[in-house]
Amino acid sequence: MSYRIGLVGKPSVGKSTFFNAATMNDVPEGAYPFTTIDPSIGEAYVRVPCAAPEFDETCTPSVGFCDDGTRFVPVKLIDVAGLIPGAHEGNGLGNQFLTDLNEADVLVHVVDFSGETDIEGEPTEGHDPREDIAFLEDELDQWYLDVLEKGLERYRTGYHGAEGDVEADLATQMDAFRTSEEEIKQVVLGLGLSLDPDTWNEGDKLDIARELRTRTKPMVVVANKMDTPAAQENYAEITDDPDYDHLTVVPASAHAEKALKQGAEAGVVDYQAGDDSFTIQGDLSEEQEAGLERIRDFVSAYDGTGVQRALETALFDVFGALAVFPGSANGRSDTQGVFRDCFVLPDGATTEDFAYHIHSDIGDGLLHGIDCRSGRQIGGDHELAHRDVVELVTTS
Repeated sequence: MSYRIGLVGKPSVGKSTFFNAATMNDVPEGAYPFTTIDPSIGEAYVRVPCAAPEFDETCTPSVGFCDDGTRFVPVKLIDVAGLIPGAHEGNGLGNQFLTDLNEADVLVHVVDFSGETDIEGEPTEGHDPREDIAFLEDELDQWYLDVLEKGLERYRTGYHGAEGDVEADLATQMDAFRTSEEEIKQVVLGLGLSLDPDTWNEGDKLDIARELRTRTKPMVVVANKMDTPAAQENYAEITDDPDYDHLTVVPASAHAEKALKQGAEAGVVDYQAGDDSFTIQGDLSEEQEAGLERIRDFVSAYDGTGVQRALETALFDVFGALAVFPGSANGRSDTQGVFRDCFVLPDGATTEDFAYHIHSDIGDGLLHGIDCRSGRQIGGDHELAHRDVVELVTTS
């Protein structure tokens, strides 16, 4: 299974440029609304320090690749159509947008921090990025609220066939959001509300919808176009504003990342995705060299272009996923090599989850696991940590 990271945002903020920079696919780009009509799905990578050097081994990845001790593990990246106000009511490509969006496990909200596009994605000057952050969160909250209302109607009309708990009907109605009865119950009680929906007012229902949205669609904000002075000023103001402390904001320039990757493919720069520096190694015109030096200043100031960091922050820090390597406690390797796989699992995954993730037969026959670093035996209910190396001992 490959996790899916969804790129969201209003039109013309650089989502397609970000997508192309991360995947090096040729998706149309343009400074006009709805450049992306259908969702584009590509393969991007997240970096994980490879475990092989700790065991004096050289890895042989079956998917992705390894570069100087850094494992690049594939993930799916979805670039969906630009969102405009009223999408939850069907405005623009709203309904299709929300359907496509639900395929994502975690969201990356690309925002034009330069303020050069208005709320509709049209060219302007001095637009406040705060409006874009607020409007997208509000659209998603209203989407969740609409589905929540349908669940409440289901509960009140007795569509469930018998008197039941409200959380059961809400979970059934909202199952596409990958929530559960227990999670909905936790949200309601955590907000200080009773499980009787007749006691909820409109604000209570919106609070429930918002909390469920933040739990099931965690989000990172990408402050794009940070290679412009206006974006840097807006970034400083917003990240210093306590009203935005709940957000994870990653400064980025998708344009810079794409330029560096194209330069690397052409052999004129030495650059690997996520690096905080690069070297020029080809013959360039004065204009090309000046452009790369401007990118160098940005990369040096912000420890990279931010594109790679945004993906990894979304998947590992915000979503909470963890990478686990299958290993062998006694150092044996098969004929196909060692450390061939690196699997990405959800937060809280156990040894048993890991076994079933690889194959149902391995899960069915699991006896225990072995932590390959310590040699310690671990049970099926042992919770794994990021970059664990585990041997699975089975009856198979």
